[in-house]
Amino acid sequence: MNRHRALFLDRDGVVNQDRKYVYRPEQIEFVEGIFDLCRHARQLSNLLFIVTNQSGIGRGYYTEADFYQLTGWMLSVFEEQACPIDQVYYCPYHPTAGIGKYQRESNWRKPQPGMILAAAQAFNLDLSSSVLVGDQYRDIAAGQAAGVGCNILYARAALPASDVVPTATVAGLTDIQNYLTDAANWATK
Repeated sequence: MNRHRALFLDRDGVVNQDRKYVYRPEQIEFVEGIFDLCRHARQLSNLLFIVTNQSGIGRGYYTEADFYQLTGWMLSVFEEQACPIDQVYYCPYHPTAGIGKYQRESNWRKPQPGMILAAAQAFNLDLSSSVLVGDQYRDIAAGQAAGVGCNILYARAALPASDVVPTATVAGLTDIQNYLTDAANWATK
């Protein structure tokens, strides 16, 4: 059975503008270029995944039901834009700020690779020829820990220094299309 390439996207800051703890459709403003990027990924036979820390659930700012409702709406928008998302993985836990059952360590909380590894197992992914896009170093660290071949930092502003070194840093999502094409070429060699 052939293994699939994937494009992994962080949600807040990559798919939509990061407005801190959004959980309603009216709070969402999609990042410019996200649909073009995802359509390009689909044209190259990539599966599409969103991998997102959602500590707002754990902190009690909104519920998992709120998250599912917003996610369902977002998935319908991606479907309408001809770039359906294959799966959304999320982590509601936070080791210190979580409330009740949500206060705990989790290997799904980025920078841990759990969400990516779960997708790889469920969808038979070739992580070495896959691409991850995140707007924080923890996203990049999760991709690297999982073995994702290309980990791109989408940074519209300077971030503090980090020991984590992304494959590339870009200021616009359209800049990522070449990396997807390159990853597809690596996979065919």
